[in-house]
Amino acid sequence: MSDSWQGPGARDPRGVPTGSAWGQQAWPSEQVHQGYEGHHPAQQPHQDYPQQHAHAYPQQDYPQQHAYAYAYPHQDPHPSQQAHQAPPHADLADAADAADAADAADAADAADAAEPAALAESAEPADPTAAVDAVDAVESTEAAEAPAAPAAPAAPAADATTDGRRRTRRAARGKGGARGGARGGARPSRRRRRAGLVKVVAFCVVTAAGSLLLLRGNELLDRLDSPTVPEKAAPPPPPEPPDPGRVLQVIAHPDDDLYFMNPDLRYSISAGHPVTSVYLTSGESDGINAGSAKAATTKPDKPAYAEARQNGIRAAYAKMATGDRGSPWTRTVVPTKGGGHAEVDVLVAKPQVNLVWLQLREAGTVYDNAPDSLHGLWDGKVPRLDSMLASGTPVTQKFSYTKDQVVQTLVGILEQYRPTTVRSQDPTPGRYPTTKRYTDHQDHFYGARFVQMATAAYAKDVTDRPHFAVQNYAGYINGSLPSALDPDEAKEKLDILGTYAWLDQQNHCNSPAGCGDLKVSDQPGGNRWSDSINYTRGTSTSWLTSDAEHGLWAFKVLDGQVAVWHRPGPVGRWKGPDLLPGTGMDPGVSTVTLADGRIAAFGTRTSFGAKPTDYTREVVYVVQKQPGAEEFTEWQSLGTPETADETWTSDISAPAVSVDGTGQLAAYVRDGASSLRGRVQRADGSWGPWEKYGGTDLHGSPATATDGAGRRMVFSATSKSVVGWVQPKPGAPLGQVTATGLPDTTLPLTADGREGGVRLWFRKPGSGNVRTALITGEGGLKVSQMTDLGGLQGFGSVTASGHVLAGRTAGGQLGSEAGPGRPWERSPLMFVGAPSSTMTGKDLVSLAVVGLDARLYVTSSADVPNAHLAPWQPVGPRNAPPFP
Repeated sequence: MSDSWQGPGARDPRGVPTGSAWGQQAWPSEQVHQGYEGHHPAQQPHQDYPQQHAHAYPQQDYPQQHAYAYAYPHQDPHPSQQAHQAPPHADLADAADAADAADAADAADAADAAEPAALAESAEPADPTAAVDAVDAVESTEAAEAPAAPAAPAAPAADATTDGRRRTRRAARGKGGARGGARGGARPSRRRRRAGLVKVVAFCVVTAAGSLLLLRGNELLDRLDSPTVPEKAAPPPPPEPPDPGRVLQVIAHPDDDLYFMNPDLRYSISAGHPVTSVYLTSGESDGINAGSAKAATTKPDKPAYAEARQNGIRAAYAKMATGDRGSPWTRTVVPTKGGGHAEVDVLVAKPQVNLVWLQLREAGTVYDNAPDSLHGLWDGKVPRLDSMLASGTPVTQKFSYTKDQVVQTLVGILEQYRPTTVRSQDPTPGRYPTTKRYTDHQDHFYGARFVQMATAAYAKDVTDRPHFAVQNYAGYINGSLPSALDPDEAKEKLDILGTYAWLDQQNHCNSPAGCGDLKVSDQPGGNRWSDSINYTRGTSTSWLTSDAEHGLWAFKVLDGQVAVWHRPGPVGRWKGPDLLPGTGMDPGVSTVTLADGRIAAFGTRTSFGAKPTDYTREVVYVVQKQPGAEEFTEWQSLGTPETADETWTSDISAPAVSVDGTGQLAAYVRDGASSLRGRVQRADGSWGPWEKYGGTDLHGSPATATDGAGRRMVFSATSKSVVGWVQPKPGAPLGQVTATGLPDTTLPLTADGREGGVRLWFRKPGSGNVRTALITGEGGLKVSQMTDLGGLQGFGSVTASGHVLAGRTAGGQLGSEAGPGRPWERSPLMFVGAPSSTMTGKDLVSLAVVGLDARLYVTSSADVPNAHLAPWQPVGPRNAPPFP
């Protein structure tokens, strides 16, 4: 037994599991290998892919970077060692008492001392009616449950101008700082002060000459009601260290994570998140560990080739985590909940990094029928799937699993590691329209379906666990899409793949099987896979929305259900997450406000059924029972344009939804044939059929919005450009598909009606820069104002509301721009899926993400020039219940 395992259920201070079995058995105390060093495109890529050479692999090692460690308050070189320690919570009651001690006359000074949430400077005098909009800026939190998250990069420090404003405010108050000196020193009663709250806020807005202070709602009320006049407010409570979240990845083959989940994987490891990768199969392929030049003369040895791939993965992870590919691991045998055994590897230098090897047999073919495979087991072509043990593994006893035992094995792993983010491959990748062959390896997407079934069972049967979010990743199709990564990120990704491919062939792992996967050494980048990363679900940026009362609503999928967070009005307390009834929800929710003010939320739902052929996906939606209500209808189904899983592997996109100028609601998806389909709601509330709107080579999810005339526009990215559709007038059917003439773009598109048309945001391939263009619909689609807005590299969706743009940066954190020409700033949060933003009132932008800890974080910014984002505020309790 390795020192890394301390007994059933135990965990070290980093939250790493130290001993409980994934079932009813105890951890074994033997067969531990210490200090052992340590999919692939074993099959040729599909012929539809043009064979292109990847970047030449740089031979030198790159030192491990720790650039992202500042996302957490501590400076420990191993951040995960403190990841699960209880943070020192401040006494919030004392903080409230301190706030009560501040006089309303000094509210602005107290805000200065307490680092205001955001500060916007304007040369224009403020209108007293802006008092309501100032209150709009409030971001209240669950004061007793959720202390403030660490602040985002601070706004520019106050200078002499700020001091001048402070002196001006004090002079206006008269001698000693008392407000309205001519009225004498008698303090008004508490009741009168409360009754005059709006007047006081308006007065503060006017005397601040346009300065907007975004204060948390309850603190604002307390300060305006305070009986004393301290020179400075008490300092705010110390920020709550964020729960870093726990990431668990499940992939079919050794290297699927390196090809399709990086750089997300590297970002998580670099930031100190506990990361566990689970490999379903051994990836033994044909057993030949050789490049093309020596393949014909190399003797097949499947156990040895499986070991070589394990060695390559250990080396790649060690390099990502420590900078040293030879950093040692402990290797342990663990009984699984499915009745077999798994190998668990723990990186000694960074024990929050774990590898779990289930060692099942792989299909050995990308497309062809192979009964002894995950596909065959899922479809019932074989009752059990055998193990394929790697040579050198501490697992010595062979086993086999039924379909249910594979699911239970994964459930046991989820119970053990209790992840807050689950990463998986795409369970519905589709087929090529011309050949009808899968666009991804059958092990990839049938493995992902096992993950779907396991996470559903885990969510249903295990109650004492944290919430978790799921992220799905595209596979082979990345090779035929525009490159999503900038050159530096692509080079880093290729460097790690080169380590896995064992390019130097030095026997650093002391294994006769080899120290890496020579099958990919001729082209470590695969079919341009090192240049890209794409999410297949969860790319919508419309999951945060505001209502007529300036309340905020957030909708994300946790635990396979739609979670709702709600803040009533501008100063109410956040509530949530509350899970709407109904399971099987896929990642990604889009919202729309109906003509009567109610909010509708749309997504897709997966059902397994009693038979393998019953696997289906459908578009579903819920609607508020009345505007502002927390009660929603039951889920209603719009069905699917892909009725047979066998036809296109249930490949539909997430729905894009919009309401045109007549109040007509419509939902659109990309279907498995890569064309646009949609349903439109009739005046009586019923829905029309799934209409065909044409288009070819569509990828990702469509985007839709309405222009100033109320015409609906729909857009979709192709592998070469962007195409669109527009209504001739509100209420009319969509017109024909039209080429926009825009250059090629990475997949996620964001659309927003503004400037009389619809503005699109997207990213420049091979760069990560954000681009925008204005599309008008009068007389057909016309494109103008194509602009490159820069950015901090990165990839994925960009959200846009008012002056604020935000999206994922290089490093995996959130980058934002708070106004045209302003420099992009990096926030410390790493998050799942896409950010979302919305206008809250007429002069405030609200922005939200769900972190890797599956917790909602919100911030705000005044929608004026020179604004800054407020510090991020977590909503609800920490998503980290104690481990058993």
